[in-house]
Amino acid sequence: MSAGAGAGPGTPARHGAAPRWRLVRLTPRRTAALALASAAGVAMFAWPLLLTPPEGFAHVTDAPFAFALILPLLVVVVAAELAEGGIDAKAVAMLGVCAAIGAALRPLGAGAAGIETVFFLLVLAGRVYGPGFGYVLGATTLFASALLTAGVGPWLPFQMAAAAWVGLGAGLLPPARGRAEVLLLAAYGALSALAYGFFMNLWFWPFTAGEGTQLSYVPGDAVLANLHRFVMFTIATSSLGWDLGRAITNVVAITVLGPGVLAALRRAARRASFDARTRFAPADA
Repeated sequence: MSAGAGAGPGTPARHGAAPRWRLVRLTPRRTAALALASAAGVAMFAWPLLLTPPEGFAHVTDAPFAFALILPLLVVVVAAELAEGGIDAKAVAMLGVCAAIGAALRPLGAGAAGIETVFFLLVLAGRVYGPGFGYVLGATTLFASALLTAGVGPWLPFQMAAAAWVGLGAGLLPPARGRAEVLLLAAYGALSALAYGFFMNLWFWPFTAGEGTQLSYVPGDAVLANLHRFVMFTIATSSLGWDLGRAITNVVAITVLGPGVLAALRRAARRASFDARTRFAPADA
């Protein structure tokens, strides 16, 4: 493995930094596709703050359209990588393995005081394999776990978008190694858990907080005024305690299991030779 940053699927370690592999390379075109998918996700969550919903409208109505929007964008990102050689069969296999493990981990903690065991793996895999891989892994893991646990509902496209951002952000963290890397990932795990909860609260708050209270969504009101009510709603309800439980779970799991999982993911990348390049030598005379 050569020193310096590489442009291919494998990004070797910089001096003083742990090795990372870019299984999904972010060229300008692919970065634009991810940005478009993320913008669509933001629009899914925030459109009630910018537009006035029709009377009686709820996310139960628009969730199928949101799912129909985000899933093709995700497929476009992966299909573009496959077509242009940005992700090969070994990377697809790793994506499938990580998504399957995450889907199996989720039922172990979901539904108990905010303990959710799926997100620490998203953070660690996004860290090792890069932001593009983390984005796709977050969405596919939540989709697979929903099928496994019969958790398909109007919340699913919002969960997929928010989890994709968790994996994306992990791949964008600055270089670090050793204990400093684990502490960095633990801090990110806590912050990303709170951010995930923030967005997931936002998806249902406009339609479930009731009317005429200081915590209620007011259709057509100023964005900052509604955001203030939303923050107060998050603090005043049990959702913040649930988010804190998720954050603590991430910190504990990353601190305890992180070094071993990071080593296993990097060992798998080395043995699979994700950073290998095909070279054609001239034929002997």
